[in-house]
Amino acid sequence: MTLLRCGVDEAGRGPLAGAVFAAAVILDPAQPIPGLADSKKLSPRRREILAALIREHALAWSIASASHEEIDRINILQASLLAMARAVNGLSLRPASVLVDGNQCPVLDLPVRAIVGGDALVPAISAASILAKTARDTEMRRLHGVFPIYGFDRHKGYPTAAHLAALAQHGPSPVHRRSFGPVRRAIPES
Repeated sequence: MTLLRCGVDEAGRGPLAGAVFAAAVILDPAQPIPGLADSKKLSPRRREILAALIREHALAWSIASASHEEIDRINILQASLLAMARAVNGLSLRPASVLVDGNQCPVLDLPVRAIVGGDALVPAISAASILAKTARDTEMRRLHGVFPIYGFDRHKGYPTAAHLAALAQHGPSPVHRRSFGPVRRAIPES
């Protein structure tokens, strides 16, 4: 029997708004998914196709998040690790070990190892990267419907020139991360 290994990655550490998302994936060695790669290297369309294949063929997968309020309260690194732990704990199967993209590990009651650049090296981490990114993008499109003046559907909350201009003009929305410098500076003086 093969020991189940879980890949974990997050999406959304750099944006100024919204939650940070993480995913955990246990791939089925009998059903490899061709084309898995770091989500940042894939087109949005390719990510969506692969996300559907991952959800269909993985032995287990889970997506979790930490809210913008949690990010402001405990900082983005701790919120990312919290989302990762929630994703692993949400799996329907318990893995024997966990591989995480990056250089920090969430606190888990399982063996866990961080791999810098893991999203390009380990297929299960690539799969987690894709699920986290597509889930976060979906959420940012939803938030665009609620707060259209910020253009979340285009920049997904990242600090683009258009986003910074909207922040300067309108101030932060309720889903902006107030602990981030550009958002803090856009809060009107009272």
